Amino acid sequence: MTQVLPVILCGGSGTRLWPLSRSGFPKQFLVLSGDGSGQSLFQQAIERIHSVADQSIVLGSTLIVTNEDHRFLALDQLRELKNVSATMLLEPSGRNTAPALTLAALYAKERGNDPILAVTPADQTVTNPAAFTTALANAIKIAQDGAIAILGITPKAPETGYGYIKVNHQVASAEEGCAVELFVEKPNEATAKKYLAEGGYFWNGGMFVLKASVWLTALATYRPDILAATQQAWETKTTDTSGDAVFVRPDKALFNAIPSESIDCAVIEKCPGSHFPIRMVELNAGWNDLGAWDAVWQVGKQDQDGNVTSGDTLLTNSKNSLVHASSRLVSAVGIENLIIVETSDAVLVADRKNSQDVKNIVGQLDSQKREEKNLHRKVSRPWGWYDSVDEGEHFKVKRIQVKPGASLSLQMHHHRAEHWIVVKGTAEITNGDQVITLTENQSTYIPQGQTHRLANPGTAPLEIIEVQSGSYLGEDDIVRFEDTYGRN
Repeated sequence: MTQVLPVILCGGSGTRLWPLSRSGFPKQFLVLSGDGSGQSLFQQAIERIHSVADQSIVLGSTLIVTNEDHRFLALDQLRELKNVSATMLLEPSGRNTAPALTLAALYAKERGNDPILAVTPADQTVTNPAAFTTALANAIKIAQDGAIAILGITPKAPETGYGYIKVNHQVASAEEGCAVELFVEKPNEATAKKYLAEGGYFWNGGMFVLKASVWLTALATYRPDILAATQQAWETKTTDTSGDAVFVRPDKALFNAIPSESIDCAVIEKCPGSHFPIRMVELNAGWNDLGAWDAVWQVGKQDQDGNVTSGDTLLTNSKNSLVHASSRLVSAVGIENLIIVETSDAVLVADRKNSQDVKNIVGQLDSQKREEKNLHRKVSRPWGWYDSVDEGEHFKVKRIQVKPGASLSLQMHHHRAEHWIVVKGTAEITNGDQVITLTENQSTYIPQGQTHRLANPGTAPLEIIEVQSGSYLGEDDIVRFEDTYGRN
């Protein structure tokens, strides 16, 4: 039996899918593919790899490599999947995919075996899952013999946004794959058209299948600096748990010093013609990396006029457009080839052909230090969420929901006081030396500088309205004394 570890690379911020994707809630956690499953791209990636399990392939615990700040987003979505156990390898900062895969390989080797790693980004979609399963199973067979297998996407157009794989078709078969001759960077349109006309070129989707030892050996050959630096950070790692979750954290300072490099540039592009055999398995499964809003339109369910809509929308005399409403009615009259995306705090209007340039708006938000780059008005937290309903000079109003059995940290604010009103459920409130229980329509006051905590002792969600007042209402005015989630 073949042991396989799924490795989900769950990084990136999805800037070209702003305003739905934010750095605090990136695209891999969004439901975007329009397949009716209601699953995020992250959840779909996990289930696609798990579909390969059969009597000859045994899957080990899924390894999720993600940012420290996204660990509870990933955990909440993992818990919605059945029969999936996972370990989270938490990066304190993004260092690209080569260090991420190295963490997974070191984790696997530390446990005394040499499993095959099935590596995929968390932000892609396919429309033919059965074809993906077949291609992945063939790639696993290739990797059993010590080769590196890469899934190559059957090109549908002269796409300039992807790297390409050139293969030798002379010994091609579904089971054996094709010998990879070379990798080429993102081409211009004329070159991309030439590739399609010649044949033998495939898109590189960043999906790899190889043994842990093969990756570590190849990395030692081509980028020993990355391997040595990642090993140092791994040797001083810490491990902790939160309920059923296992979090593994490499040393922060040492990890931040690792050179930032992709899997492709560090190793894979150097393998053709070397003593590291590399073969490509063709993937013809309706793949898309949803890299921009135009791609979301392409994979969405189009009406008779070519429009893709989501949420509360009304369209008339409109064609070939994507309209996404998150929090209110969005209507459109006489539009064509447009992207309209509405959230509670931002609206994007773009020509479909220019949807890649949304990243330029995000760049402006960043330079202006605007919070719309990072967070939605409604913000997920490990204990639940809060929604900033209104704010003005010296006041802010939030709606807060706390999960059953969860609690916020024991904390204090220097510059603000808070009024809490329970609108649903039961609240256990620590207010200085007092611990009180409030139910619906009851309220309390937390003075400025007072130590306090909000908890939900019940079995149903707790909702409160919080009114903050004071000279400074920023989220960084918080001192944590105790925290269930390791944030103090």
